[in-house]
Amino acid sequence: MNLKAWFLETRPQFLLLSLVLVFLGTCIAWYDGFFNFGYALLAGLGLVLTHISVNTLNDYFDYKSGIDLETNRTPFSGGSGILPGSVLKAKQVLFMGSVTLLLAVPIGVFFVIQAGWQLIPLLVVAALCVIFYTPVILKTYWPEWSPGLALGALPVLGAYFIQTGEYTLHAAIASIPSFILVHNLLFLNEFPDVEADKKGGRKTTPIVLGKKRASIMYALMTALVYVWITGAVIAGVMPAFCLIALLTIPFALKAVKGSRQYDDMSKLVPALGSNVMVVLLIQLLMGIGYILDGLL
Repeated sequence: MNLKAWFLETRPQFLLLSLVLVFLGTCIAWYDGFFNFGYALLAGLGLVLTHISVNTLNDYFDYKSGIDLETNRTPFSGGSGILPGSVLKAKQVLFMGSVTLLLAVPIGVFFVIQAGWQLIPLLVVAALCVIFYTPVILKTYWPEWSPGLALGALPVLGAYFIQTGEYTLHAAIASIPSFILVHNLLFLNEFPDVEADKKGGRKTTPIVLGKKRASIMYALMTALVYVWITGAVIAGVMPAFCLIALLTIPFALKAVKGSRQYDDMSKLVPALGSNVMVVLLIQLLMGIGYILDGLL
């Protein structure tokens, strides 16, 4: 068994996102006086399993549709390359995606029993987004909302709920940057795949708007993250220490600049990397901001 191939098929470079999301939601709950370390670890495991399912099912459907054979693969987009390289068989990747999703189910059931039935709608919506993202949602207009919701805002709210047993307005407000950031993660990563995605019948925003207008939209949504955090702090909804997330602005500017040079892969690929740094660091720093405000 080629364990390295199975590991690479999970696209491990992106799984850190799941841990950062759980970290942020848990930090907000801790700030509100609730913390269970075991719950945080289990939530992290459940989200990582779900994220692996998303990645592998996406690879499977992209390969079966022929899209993966057309993409300009980069370290951040275009799939894992495992199936086009015939390292694993399609049925093996489908098996991995199905099993990891099924393994996440008992964790969700456990938290429903422990924290409350109100978690069920969140889990159902997230599961539907995972299952239908590649075969259905990507063929509708503005598909980026799905990962923004299922792998952005909802995990933060879910991590908060399993600690507190409730949803709060300030937790929902704090989850909005996660929605935008994960939305933008997929959004910018779609730029190199426009031609391949178009052949596959997808309607990603860079296809629908065109790369020029899509790059403007990306810049505006990136700016919105910083405006949202600053506004929430000024309104007293988020602690002032969350403003340390603004330290990521240089990375954001690099990503925005690179997105404007979408036809030059030597400029676009570093922008994709900067975008990943923005997505991870803003949420990590927001979580640290909650911890610092709670300690000081």
